[in-house]
Amino acid sequence: MTQELAPTLRDQSAAPSAGWWRDAVIYQVYVRSFADSDGDGIGDLRGVRERLPHLADLGVDAVWLTPFYASPQADGGYDVADYRSVDPLFGELSDADDLVREAHRLGLRVIVDIVPNHTSDQHAWFRAAVDGGPDAPERALYHFRPGRGPDGDLPPNDWESVFGGPAWTRTDAGDWYLHLFAPEQPDLNWEHPAVREEFESILRFWLDLGVDGFRIDVAHGMVKAEGLPDIGLREQAKMIGAQVLPFFDQDGVHEIHRSWRLLLDSYEGQRIGVAEAWAPTSERLALYVRPDELHQAFNFQFLTCAWDAAAMRQVIDSSLAATASVGAPTTWVLSNHDVVRHTTRYGGGAQGLRRARAAALLTLALPGSAYLYQGEELGLPEVADLPDGVRQDPAFFRGDGQDGLRDGCRVPIPWSGTAAPYGFGPGASWLPQPAAWAGLSVEAQTGDPRSMLELYRSALALRKELSGLGDGGMEWLPAPEGVLVFSRPGVVCTLNTLAEEVELPVPGRPVLSSGALEFGGGAVRLPGETCVWWAV
Repeated sequence: MTQELAPTLRDQSAAPSAGWWRDAVIYQVYVRSFADSDGDGIGDLRGVRERLPHLADLGVDAVWLTPFYASPQADGGYDVADYRSVDPLFGELSDADDLVREAHRLGLRVIVDIVPNHTSDQHAWFRAAVDGGPDAPERALYHFRPGRGPDGDLPPNDWESVFGGPAWTRTDAGDWYLHLFAPEQPDLNWEHPAVREEFESILRFWLDLGVDGFRIDVAHGMVKAEGLPDIGLREQAKMIGAQVLPFFDQDGVHEIHRSWRLLLDSYEGQRIGVAEAWAPTSERLALYVRPDELHQAFNFQFLTCAWDAAAMRQVIDSSLAATASVGAPTTWVLSNHDVVRHTTRYGGGAQGLRRARAAALLTLALPGSAYLYQGEELGLPEVADLPDGVRQDPAFFRGDGQDGLRDGCRVPIPWSGTAAPYGFGPGASWLPQPAAWAGLSVEAQTGDPRSMLELYRSALALRKELSGLGDGGMEWLPAPEGVLVFSRPGVVCTLNTLAEEVELPVPGRPVLSSGALEFGGGAVRLPGETCVWWAV
């Protein structure tokens, strides 16, 4: 059952003390895969602007844009050559300005990605550092070191790139530079005052243009342990988020984020900072959102949680406890541009879709803020069978580290029509779209009460209508094994993670369900892998 309610945009004139980010639903746009306005097969800023009404109708509060800056595109734009200009692939600076203004007109806030851990190897600083030789002053802006061994032909330490292979590349001059990601992404030295001054200037540039905040890429990585010590272990990418590493989650990053918070607070309109931070515990993640630091941090422990009631409850409890200890909201996210889409992670096919529908209602019922990744409102699965010849994930070409298959979640989304590119743009898309997606387009799902899209529209409308959802507290209620039941003010949420149906007392009036319900004798038969919201 679904209940249709007319979406209403959240009032942006609320008192400043409310903190719009505390319960905002923020929609991630992977720019190159959202909408193509000029027919080159790659999404662009004008395409995003033209499709903003979809997001307003969906009922989200803000849009987060992945990098659109000038870049050689060695890593999908996360290798920035010029932080103050728009890459011609995505348009011009005026297109960014138009997008922000149109989003604000529609009641949507705009968050942009900032990439402070590293630049492109084509950035003016790095070019000067390499071209100027060992005595170039720009080398101090990065991590250049002599090699080990008799001839200096071994890397300076044993650090590994997240994308696989050594985290060091040797220059023609014989020394080495650090890159925790691709060789085309040299790490900046945040101990150098010029780096700090430059990024404060970059933030001001975009804040002056009107953006409402920044998603800070690799917010945990800007500071490295003194002396760059060896780790002594292999497969270091698998340790990220499991333990503190000398190149990630160092305590020194917090001083940087405090200075950025002061800058953000100096602007009107509640501008925010969101940390993409991997930390080994919820408690360490909470350090990024202390009252004088950033406003939000992504909750990757929730994203990686198994489909298991006990595991979900543990992650929810630890997440809420950690953020409550510093007075911050918790964020909930199921998918993004770096992970397999959750419909596929949850089993794929009919089961994966059933679980994804239930997970959407669980996520949107929890206290705090939620992030949606483009296409999840359509129930898109991972595209696992892309030909090797079309893949562009840099990890795919390095052979180890990450799995190198992030392209599968980045396939351009379908808007309309029965054949590719499904309204994405005038020409073929940069990654091929499956034939099965004809029935998953925005056009195909609109008006179908059983569709994933209408479930999301109803859930987001109800989230605004029911005052007990969003920010605030929650209380667990008794439930059989495999079932989660919790209450919010005026609302009860029930999730059955089991494959078989369970019978429960009726807690109130059902207002939204991810699956069909049956009633009798004062009880409800809750189907397997189904979530329900009840008004009480």
